[in-house]
Amino acid sequence: MRPPTDGHPRADRAADDLDDDGRPLNRERSSNRRVGPTARLVPLVLRYPFVLTTVIAMLVGGTLALMGATVASFWVLAGSALLIAGVQAVGMVRRIRSGAWGLDVLAIIAIVSTTVLGDVWAAAVVALMLTGGQALEAFASTRARREVSALLATAPTSAHRSGPTGDTEDVEVTDVRIGDVLVVLPGEVVPVDGALLSATAEVDESSLTGESLPVTHVRGQSLLSGTVNGNLRAEMRATATAEQSQYQLIVELVEAAANSKAPFLRLADRYAIPFTIFALLLAGLAWLLSGEPARFAEVLVVATPCPLLIAAPVAFIAGMSRAARNGVIVKSGGTLEQLSRARTVAFDKTGTLTRGAPVVDRVEVFGTRSADEVLALAAAVERESTHVLARAVVTAARLRSRVGPTADHVVEVPGHGVSATVDGERIDVGKAPPETSQTTPRGAPLSAGEMAVFVTADGTLVGRIVLRDEVRAEAAQVVDGLRALGVQHLLMVTGDAGVTAEHVATAVGITDVHASLLPADKVAIIAAVSERPVVMVGDGVNDAPVLAAADVGVALGARGATAASEAADVVVLVDDLRRTVTAVAIAQRTVRVARQSIGIGIGLSIGLMLVATWGVLPAIIGATLQEVVDVVTILNSLRAHRSPRGLPDGERRR
Repeated sequence: MRPPTDGHPRADRAADDLDDDGRPLNRERSSNRRVGPTARLVPLVLRYPFVLTTVIAMLVGGTLALMGATVASFWVLAGSALLIAGVQAVGMVRRIRSGAWGLDVLAIIAIVSTTVLGDVWAAAVVALMLTGGQALEAFASTRARREVSALLATAPTSAHRSGPTGDTEDVEVTDVRIGDVLVVLPGEVVPVDGALLSATAEVDESSLTGESLPVTHVRGQSLLSGTVNGNLRAEMRATATAEQSQYQLIVELVEAAANSKAPFLRLADRYAIPFTIFALLLAGLAWLLSGEPARFAEVLVVATPCPLLIAAPVAFIAGMSRAARNGVIVKSGGTLEQLSRARTVAFDKTGTLTRGAPVVDRVEVFGTRSADEVLALAAAVERESTHVLARAVVTAARLRSRVGPTADHVVEVPGHGVSATVDGERIDVGKAPPETSQTTPRGAPLSAGEMAVFVTADGTLVGRIVLRDEVRAEAAQVVDGLRALGVQHLLMVTGDAGVTAEHVATAVGITDVHASLLPADKVAIIAAVSERPVVMVGDGVNDAPVLAAADVGVALGARGATAASEAADVVVLVDDLRRTVTAVAIAQRTVRVARQSIGIGIGLSIGLMLVATWGVLPAIIGATLQEVVDVVTILNSLRAHRSPRGLPDGERRR
């Protein structure tokens, strides 16, 4: 049985408008009437004409046999079976020439041998098993990749571009350029990545991140292509073209993953040759010992373990689909297999174990002004600055509803801070002013991981705003979860100072800390780890060398070009560290299910072969039982699509 060859559908339709092969239905028809099961079955049947040929031949042959025309029935069934064998033989020769050996040879020999021996009904059943397996495989693969198909089905194809006069025109999404102002109507897909111009917008990001609840964005925040606008009209400015946008990058990642082949699957392919030799030898031995040529055919009809070549791919496709549903894009089947065996996980600190964005922890005052007044003064001065600390101060003031006065004559000095005039006072916000006396207040020494912004009024220090890079609330839970999944070694590699790194590591439960590292030092440490495979988790921005050096690189909260980076093997689309545990758990379940399916399929096939050597299993019964084995193993492989146990509640519900 051949592995899946179907490509991913590309259409601007919802997942519900996909047919059983993952192809888009005609939208006009589907909007007028509901497509029934029969209408949905027709395209599938027409796609596999040899299945239809075999079924018709069996119906005609059975009818002729009931009418007493046994000779005509024989030739109808024999001709149909030999036609199928001939077509499959041609395809098999082509695949062998390209270096891909398969187990179709056993089915072809079984068809020919049963036909020569006159058991044409057994030949017809084997032919139906061989051709019907392709349809069964297509169904299983479509079921396995439901979330991937749903993701790809939301492709935006057009956009509403706003002109200088406020009029809008509909353009192809490929015609959108950076800087264009676009209008996104309620319920529409965001066409390209951009910055929100409207005051607020509620966006459904479930197709990209798996997040089931709408996400509220405010003016200036990023909107991702492929997400769905809520109930309000939104305006945005394009910050990327269609080719550079998040949706297209994810499409490329998913298609690359679908076309990849895991080492585990290549190993399954290599089972084909020894299994074929074993089956032929056993069938020949049964013929030799019994003296009955029929025994040879009876053994071979149960020696076509399609599960060997179908069950593993279906399981891996299902696993990658489950990961995509949880906002995790696994770039290849090989990555999934490596993740399942992970023994070491290394974390970057900033942006990975911590939020990567400072937040105001407290406001200390040195005088008669209140903390809120000091914060409001700082926010007024910092409002126009793009510095990360300035954004944190302004955000904190907003949260406290401290709008603050208006600042005039704003001057920003890189590396020092911002100065401005506020209500007639000269306010400086930034580094501490030079000491003018021993009594100048400075505040207590800062703790590990803290930083400070000083506020002065007319040269007098009036307060200090202390910020810290917040440790992720879920970080400790993630560390415990990875240990529960069998990860033996957890470490931190960071360029930050040792005191700060130790503080964060203690908070999350990591004891092996490597701090004050250059990028080359990180790579050397990862390369020296003996407990492999090694998974490196970083924010995907400045961790490219070490992500590439690890056996599996995980880019957390990747956006834009980072998502397409070749350095990362796994892309987590949402800024949630728990998805690392999700990815490992899904990988382990996927490989476990694949191994189970292959073991069940081969075990049952060998058992049936041994029974057939004793002559107690007629060829037609054996062929029917082999088809049952195929169905059982493929259905078992689809279990990989289910969420693993032990994930957080939100992950299990998705």
